[in-house]
Amino acid sequence: MPGISLRPDDNFDIAYRRFKKQVDRNLIVTEARARRFYETQTEKRKKQKISARKKILKRLYMMRRYESRL
Repeated sequence: MPGISLRPDDNFDIAYRRFKKQVDRNLIVTEARARRFYETQTEKRKKQKISARKKILKRLYMMRRYESRL
């Protein structure tokens, strides 16, 4: 779990910025979104687009690989 220790001369903005960096490094927000039960329609569409693109690129890679053997 991320946590920061405050120095005597730190103000809130600096401490908050350091805390956000730690949270980003530990991928806490990303993991929380992945574990969430409900997915919005936007997230579903985004995942479908990504998977469709991966499928197309994989097919293209396999076709090129097959053609190079001929």
